Amino acid sequence: MYTPAHFQVNDRDTLHEFMRRHSFATLVSHDGQVPLATHMPVLLNPTQGEHGFLLSHMARANPQWRHFGTSEVLIIFTGPHAYISPAWYVTEPAIPTWNYTAVHAYGIPRIVTDHDRFVQMLHDLVEFYETGRPNRWHGTLPAEFRDGLMKGIVGLEIEITRIEGMFKLSQNRPKDAQSVIAMLEDSMDQTDRDTAKMMKKLT
Repeated sequence: MYTPAHFQVNDRDTLHEFMRRHSFATLVSHDGQVPLATHMPVLLNPTQGEHGFLLSHMARANPQWRHFGTSEVLIIFTGPHAYISPAWYVTEPAIPTWNYTAVHAYGIPRIVTDHDRFVQMLHDLVEFYETGRPNRWHGTLPAEFRDGLMKGIVGLEIEITRIEGMFKLSQNRPKDAQSVIAMLEDSMDQTDRDTAKMMKKLT
């Protein structure tokens, strides 16, 4: 990912927190002829490996998993983003731009073949998304029904080999940042307001 120095994020804890908060990610690979991408929930285990492990699954009917081997895949996590109008700046000249946040993680996926390990992975994924909900799902299924459904999916475990973060949030225009935040906070769009919150963390 092209990342100018102003926008680089290298702190491991910051990157991990972002990946957990924006965990519906895109896994990109190449089969030797064309690129392939799958959108899926991804659970980060930060305690394994130097950079952490990613756990997920995809449909067995999805051809993407069949060419996983020794090559890295790219997992893209994206967060708040917003169009930035030059009318919001207090300094000139200025042009339109886009503020956005993203983390790219790389690793070699391994297919999870152990049944009990796969069951635990799915349990952990459900717990991650159900925890804290006022009317959470209990997560219990009859074993025969659960195992039948599991035959239709493939479990994936990816040790992160490298990770890159880019938070492009007007760091290169410090005199304009507060006015941009104010305009985004006043927006009717929730994503704009979320972008403003991210900007405020940097100021």
